[in-house]
Amino acid sequence: MLRLNEKRLLGALDELAAIGAIEGGGCARLALTDEDKAGRDLVVGWMKAAGLEVRIDAIGNVIGLRAGREKLDPVMTGSHIDTVRTGGRYDGNYGVLAGLEVVRALNEAGVATRRPIAVAFFTNEEGARFQPDMMGSLTYVGGIGLNEAYAAADNDGISVGDELRRIGYLGSLKPGALKPHAFVELHIEQGPILDEEKVQIGVVESVQGISWIEYTVTGVSNHAGTTPMRLRRDAGYLAASVNLFARKLAWEMGGHQVATVGSLALRPNLINVVPNRAVFTVDLRNTDEARLKEAEARVAAHIAEVATAERVEVEAKVLARFEPVIFETGLVDRVERHAKGLSLSTRRMPSGAGHDAQMMQRICPTAMIFVPSVAGLSHNVREHTEPADLAAGAQVLANMMLELAEE
Repeated sequence: MLRLNEKRLLGALDELAAIGAIEGGGCARLALTDEDKAGRDLVVGWMKAAGLEVRIDAIGNVIGLRAGREKLDPVMTGSHIDTVRTGGRYDGNYGVLAGLEVVRALNEAGVATRRPIAVAFFTNEEGARFQPDMMGSLTYVGGIGLNEAYAAADNDGISVGDELRRIGYLGSLKPGALKPHAFVELHIEQGPILDEEKVQIGVVESVQGISWIEYTVTGVSNHAGTTPMRLRRDAGYLAASVNLFARKLAWEMGGHQVATVGSLALRPNLINVVPNRAVFTVDLRNTDEARLKEAEARVAAHIAEVATAERVEVEAKVLARFEPVIFETGLVDRVERHAKGLSLSTRRMPSGAGHDAQMMQRICPTAMIFVPSVAGLSHNVREHTEPADLAAGAQVLANMMLELAEE
């Protein structure tokens, strides 16, 4: 069995977390910011030091390639190193640095695999600055064109294309030029199930479908004290009603349905003025496409009903829409087998969060490995996974990749 260096892996996580560090132990490395560039430069340096051939494609995805004995399609692993504004140190980063640790261990053991090994990190996975999320991997598999990706802009009107050029990560390689034999992503669960049940390895069978829609509501500003309720055209009222409706809808539908109003801005945002504008987002997710469509339709119907009654206008903009993804059965079974071979407890489960692996499934067999998140916290500075669990997940990944690389 390939011996990984747990101390080295944990040290790499700590060193990367120091870039964009924020109070409480978390990280803020929004995609294509100066902090993201610094993180990229650090990881690229590690890749080169490990003897990897570093390739950067036209959307800024970075792939470190370790040659195999034969020129075959590589076994790829990886994730992302961008974070949300209040991110932790493990989300995405763990999968990339565990893959790098596998390479380092292979080098130390003098092992030459039949197939090449690739470690990748993808651009703008989080979607916290630019939409859609998982932009780099989506572009990699041909789900979005380069020009459309380049045109995506943040709240300040700064575009992906301009920022890639500014930080020096606008590569020349065509996205998807390197097609993997298989892709395996290691990730923290970002939810409470494994931690609650004291299970060591999550065997991920699928990823929930995701619907992100931004609504802009236009009403009429008026005095909060003199305007009778019957005469109000309150944009904020509609936004508030959707927040409550979405929560009730998720409970009513049950199963894996979740619903979140995560962003809300009112104008003029004053205590004594009826809002004339509200911009808010609705995040809906489900493992079943038909149920996800049902949730979307019911939210839309509610908005239309309230908009008519309140005499406000509503515009909708789709920020991201991905159908549920089922991972390759044979690869999922292998994850379970390798975990059990290490005497680790397992649980088959869906992923509630989106991941680059769901995009890669479009072009190659794909699977995911989860390790527990303490108290289910993620996108939170207190995000934490115990060192023993980090090491266990990395060992499952290593054994899995070694097997795949000899095919």
